[in-house]
Amino acid sequence: MPRGKRIVIEKVINDPVVTRLKSMKISDMKTRRTSDEKSLHASISDIVGKANDLYAQDKLERERLKGMGLFSVEEAYDELKKGGVNLSYRAFGGRVERRSVHSVKIGNKRLIPKPVVHDWIALANEYYSVKQAFNELKKHEKLNLRAFIGRIEKNSVPSLKIGTQRWVPKSAIEGMVHVCKNYYDVGDAVQEMNSRGIRIKRNAFERRLDRNRIPHVKIGGRRVIAKEVLSELVGKELALAGKAPRMS
Repeated sequence: MPRGKRIVIEKVINDPVVTRLKSMKISDMKTRRTSDEKSLHASISDIVGKANDLYAQDKLERERLKGMGLFSVEEAYDELKKGGVNLSYRAFGGRVERRSVHSVKIGNKRLIPKPVVHDWIALANEYYSVKQAFNELKKHEKLNLRAFIGRIEKNSVPSLKIGTQRWVPKSAIEGMVHVCKNYYDVGDAVQEMNSRGIRIKRNAFERRLDRNRIPHVKIGGRRVIAKEVLSELVGKELALAGKAPRMS
């Protein structure tokens, strides 16, 4: 019998964070967003329709606009800041000018419907921009922005494109941070074993994964091994070799 088969890993990992991360589906995100946008467009149409009717009757007063749900650019920006959206006024004004932020013109006034502002606040509470998501993940994983964008392009990091901007769910990044803290990828697992005095090559380690002799999970196309599983494996390898476990 090959020596490796004498080791049986007994540790069972039931990780609800990993389960949630693996169950995230881009199709579900798109379906929910489509429904939200239908509701958003209906609300905008209602508000703008009423404002246009009053303007046509010459009954639209400036102080009534906000009460109807129409903000000036300055008011919309103030509302976003109060809602926790971190953006400079210059950047916001640029988006309005490029029409990446929905606005309407009533008379000679450029206005932003309240549902647009509140939708943006809701998105910022649930999602990160790509740069924000990268900055959060790189605190825990050696990563460059190009590689992170590559993961998004391959859908190994779930994301949603809304208008001209791509958003990454905060729950996905929180799950990935959890994995960084509690799991090894294959390269790090091999390095950890070697540092503990267990000489094994990466291809030999991967063969054990292929044969499911080492419990692991696949997340975003990468196989990861729980630190508790690897700790048990190291202990049993050292015991089999007649060595006392060494502290890492």
